[in-house]
Amino acid sequence: MRNFLAFLFGGLFAVGLMVSGMANPEKVLNFLDIAGQWDPSLAFVMAGAICVAFIPFQRAVRHPEIKTVYGENIELPQNTHLDAKLIAGSCLFGIGWGIAGICPAPSFTLIGLGHYQALYFIGAMFAGVWLHRIWAGGRK
Repeated sequence: MRNFLAFLFGGLFAVGLMVSGMANPEKVLNFLDIAGQWDPSLAFVMAGAICVAFIPFQRAVRHPEIKTVYGENIELPQNTHLDAKLIAGSCLFGIGWGIAGICPAPSFTLIGLGHYQALYFIGAMFAGVWLHRIWAGGRK
C-alpha cells in the first residue's frame, strides 16, 4: 500500500509540474530572464508551493519527535549555518538551472513527456552526485 501511495502522490506531483509549467525548460528560462522577457507566472507556482508546505514544515521543526503518517521519524538537517560548501553547491545548482532550465524533479517528468534530451541533464546530475561522494570521501 505504501508503494502505491508513493506512486500516486509522485504522479500527482508530476502532473502539477506539467500543469504549472515547471517542467517546461523554456518557461523556466523565461522566468529566470529578469533583464529580458521576464515571465513572472512561476512566482505564483512557487508561492503556492510555499503556502502548502509552510504548516507541515513548521510542525516538523517545532516538534522534535514528529513522525510521518507511517510512524517513521522525520530527520531534518541539523546544520543551521552557512558555509562554503553550501554556498558553492547552491551556486552550482543555480548555474545548472539557469543553463538548462531544468530542476532535478522536472527532469524525470520531461522524460515522461517524451523530451529525451533530459537524459543528458540526468546523466550530468548523477555524475555530479558521484563526483561529490568521491570528493567528500563518504562524509555527509
